[in-house]
Amino acid sequence: MTVLTVDRLSKSFPIKSGLLQRETGRVRAVQDVSFSIAHGETLALVGESGCGKTTVARCILRALPPTSGAIHFSPQPGTTIDLAPLSRKSLRPLRRHIQMIFQDPYASLNPRMMVGDIIAEPLLVAGVPATQRLARVRELLELVGLPPAARTRFPHAFSGGQRQRIGIARALALDPTLVVADEPVSALDVSVQAQIINLLLELQDRLGLSMLFVAHDLGVVRHVSDRVAVMYVGRIVEVAPTTSLYGRPRHPYTEALLAAVPKADPTLRDGAVVPRGEVADPANPPPGCAFHPRCPHAVDRCRVELPALREVAPGNFSACHRAEELRLAGVV
Repeated sequence: MTVLTVDRLSKSFPIKSGLLQRETGRVRAVQDVSFSIAHGETLALVGESGCGKTTVARCILRALPPTSGAIHFSPQPGTTIDLAPLSRKSLRPLRRHIQMIFQDPYASLNPRMMVGDIIAEPLLVAGVPATQRLARVRELLELVGLPPAARTRFPHAFSGGQRQRIGIARALALDPTLVVADEPVSALDVSVQAQIINLLLELQDRLGLSMLFVAHDLGVVRHVSDRVAVMYVGRIVEVAPTTSLYGRPRHPYTEALLAAVPKADPTLRDGAVVPRGEVADPANPPPGCAFHPRCPHAVDRCRVELPALREVAPGNFSACHRAEELRLAGVV
């Protein structure tokens, strides 16, 4: 069963200047993004800072209204709703089915509230009785590996990893259908990152979670994702199963991201293709493929023709003229 289908999602922001703040242009933060997430699947959305991945997540949550496109969500089997055109009032009963794990475990928790009240807040909003809220808070604390006594303490008494566990417990309070995790380990130490990723894997297996995992580091998502979608300047340039993408990336940008992943063995870094130049400006992207000014394989066609996202191998999609030519030549 498909839980979420994003179809040609776009989001742009106005650029205003002058005394009257007139619109002088637009930043195309997200352009024609499409993907789906199946029940129990984790899709990682990966790219450099500013590529638009967090904007995609915020549009799915309807924290931002999309400029165009559809967001088909299935909170229950047999029910599909397009979230894109819904009003705030219409979205309210659906909020419990999509929850978010935030990037910063320090800023995302109210320092004036006790942990038990923080975790119980979604239950309170949903109208769950007090006795049931208390039982559910205790259950959630155990689920994320925190002692029952944590309920009566304030966030400042916990480490970053423990705070993120509290954030995860809050996100799971209402048994959501989909969890959006916006770089949930980027603010944590490496050893703590591994603990949180292992916790998410355990919860996914135990609860059958469907998850959109937003990250900028391909080294982080390797063990938590079933599939990976790579974004560059607002567009998805590659989508593939995790093992396939890490084994043989089919877009030069994905190759560059993999080359940037730290490796313990220095000899494995030899031959890494590092892109030249800077990330393209989403307010004024280059014609054709936006990655062509930095791509070592760019040809004249790349400079004038925008490549479509096509299936170049079973289950592997790439927006690259070179990948398409290799497919046509039988090199998959």
